[in-house]
Amino acid sequence: MAEDQDESEKTEEPTPKRLQQAREKGDVPKSQEIPGWFVLASGLVVIALLGPAMARHLTGTLTVFLARPHELSVDPAAALDMISGTAWSVGLSVGFAFLILMGAGLAGHLVQTGLMFSAEKMKPKLSKLNPAEGVKRMLGPQGWANFLKGLGKMSLVALAVFVVIWPKRTELAALPALDVSAILQVVMENAIALFAAALVAYAFVAALDYMYQRQSFMKRNRMSRRDVRDELKQTEGDPIIRARLRQIRQDRARRRMMASVPDATVIITNPTHYAVALKYEQGVTAAPICVAKGADAVALRIRELAKANDVPIVEDPPLARALHASVEIDETIPAEHFKAVAKVIGYVLTLAQKRA
Repeated sequence: MAEDQDESEKTEEPTPKRLQQAREKGDVPKSQEIPGWFVLASGLVVIALLGPAMARHLTGTLTVFLARPHELSVDPAAALDMISGTAWSVGLSVGFAFLILMGAGLAGHLVQTGLMFSAEKMKPKLSKLNPAEGVKRMLGPQGWANFLKGLGKMSLVALAVFVVIWPKRTELAALPALDVSAILQVVMENAIALFAAALVAYAFVAALDYMYQRQSFMKRNRMSRRDVRDELKQTEGDPIIRARLRQIRQDRARRRMMASVPDATVIITNPTHYAVALKYEQGVTAAPICVAKGADAVALRIRELAKANDVPIVEDPPLARALHASVEIDETIPAEHFKAVAKVIGYVLTLAQKRA
C-alpha cells in the first residue's frame, strides 16, 4: 500500500540530473528491436551489393559437390584437403558479411545510447537468482508486454514474408530442376525481396517498441514534488540561504553604487520618486555614464549624498523617469537621450564655470 501511494505521488517529470543519474547506472531508454532492424538492413545491403560476387564464388566452390559429385575423390587425404579448402573459401565469403552484420548490431545500440559504460549493470544481484522473482517478472505486466510484443512482431514479419513468397510459390517449387548457378540467383533475388519486406515490417515494430521503452523509462524515473525540492536544495542550496545570499549581494552592489555618487557630474531627479546619477568627463568618457540610480528610499539617499558632496541636482521628471527605465548601472545612456542630457550637463558646467 505504501509503495502504491509512493508511486501515485510521483507526478513530476524527471529532471536532467535524475536522467543523468539513471544513465550513470546504465538505465537508458533502449529498444532491442532497433539493433535487429540494423542487422536486417545491413543484411539487405550485403545481399544487394555483395550478393552477386558471393554467389559466383560459392557457385565455383560448391559446383563439384552439387553438380559433379562423381568427381569427388575417395582418398581420405584428398577429401580432407578438399573439405578444408571448401570450408576456408566459404568462410571467407561469409565471414566478411558476418562482420558487417555484427557492426550493424553494435551501431543499433550506439545510435540509442551513445558511448556508455556503467559498472552498475555488472554487479551481481541475488534477486535475479530468486525463482519467485523470475516467475513474477515473467507473469507480471512487463512479461506480458514482452510476450505480446514478440507475438505481434512475429505475426507482422510473417505476414510480410507471406505477401512476398506466396506469389512466387510455383517458381520456388521448380528450383530442384535448375543448375547451381540458377538456384543461387533465384535464392538471392528472393532473399532481397524477403529482406526488404521484413525490413519495412520490422521498422514499424522497432519504432513502436522504442516509444514504449522511452515511455516506460520516463515513468520509471518520475519524481515526487518532495524529490524535486530535495534535489533543488542539493544543487542550489536551501531557499532561505539563497535569499540571504541574494540580499547580501544586493546590499554590496548598493554600497558600491552609493560610493560612486560623490564622483557624479549631475543628479537628475523626479524630484522625489526617481534619481539618476550621471558622470561625464570631457575627453575621457565618450558619453555620460550612469553610476547610480534608484527609486523612493534609494533616490532619497542618492540626493542626500549629492547634497553632502556638492553634486549638482537637476529636477527633470520626464528625463529622470526615462533614464531610470532605460539605462543600467555602469552603462552609457541611450542615444535618444543624448540631446536632453547634453543640455543638462552643459547647464551644470556653465554654473560651475561661473562659480569658479
